[in-house]
Amino acid sequence: MTLLAGTQPLAGKVALVAGATRGAGRGIAVELGALGATVLCTGRSSQAGLSDLKRPETIEQTAALVTEAGGQGVAIRCDHSDAAQVQRLMARVRADHGGLDVLVNDIWGGESLSQWGKKFWEQDLELGRQMLERAVWTHILTAHAGLPLLRAGGLIAEITDGDGWYYRGNFFYDLAKTAVMRLAQNWASELAGDGRGITSVSLTPGFLRSEEMLAHFGVAAERWQEAIAQDANFAESETPHLIGRALAHLAADPHRQRFDGGALASWTLMDEYDLCDIDGRRPHWGRWYAAVVKGESEQK
Repeated sequence: MTLLAGTQPLAGKVALVAGATRGAGRGIAVELGALGATVLCTGRSSQAGLSDLKRPETIEQTAALVTEAGGQGVAIRCDHSDAAQVQRLMARVRADHGGLDVLVNDIWGGESLSQWGKKFWEQDLELGRQMLERAVWTHILTAHAGLPLLRAGGLIAEITDGDGWYYRGNFFYDLAKTAVMRLAQNWASELAGDGRGITSVSLTPGFLRSEEMLAHFGVAAERWQEAIAQDANFAESETPHLIGRALAHLAADPHRQRFDGGALASWTLMDEYDLCDIDGRRPHWGRWYAAVVKGESEQK
């Protein structure tokens, strides 16, 4: 399915992107807007105050980008680890919009909690608990309150890291990311036969050039290639817009139920829908990982 340029197949649809402040969440929100959706952009970082991550991006900035892209962006501050706040959010969604057509769970906030290079028994359990609360429990709270609001033919997408069940090199990080994949499978099973025809998937980006990743490597977005000297994998990196376009096209696909319960990737949907990134590139992390990352690992 290739959409005609300038078309807005999601006009009249309402999407909630939980964790839309930056990174994949922002890219997804903007690209849903580009196809005409009203996008409710939620997160903790707002003009009213930043989260403990102290990043400069805000949900208001994301909402403005959604509107600029052609949709309607609405910023709603919400801490998705607080059940009461999530319930108030969903009550507002019901009152203002009557329901949802797309629910995206992209809540993370675990960057500073990962303890790379340590065995499980060497790690700080409190940091691990915080990661699971931020990266998994938030998704459960949001889905618990949001799934009843999904209209017939709706879509729920769990954003993760990876489309397979391989070990991701760190106990708590791996547990968080594979648990989110499992949530998508569970939602598919729970929703089966309820008559609404809702599709549930997990979706991963490849090597993502998020704001935080660019800052980590000390490069500006327009000069990202300079980071290849520090990490050769940057050569196959992608902007948050690629996973955004992948999800937006999935949401616009009338036959998306064929993917129900699946673990999808930006590059597989790039091929499926003949997409490219905003710079015209077609980075395929799946092939790169198999040929370069895994190949080098096997040679050691």
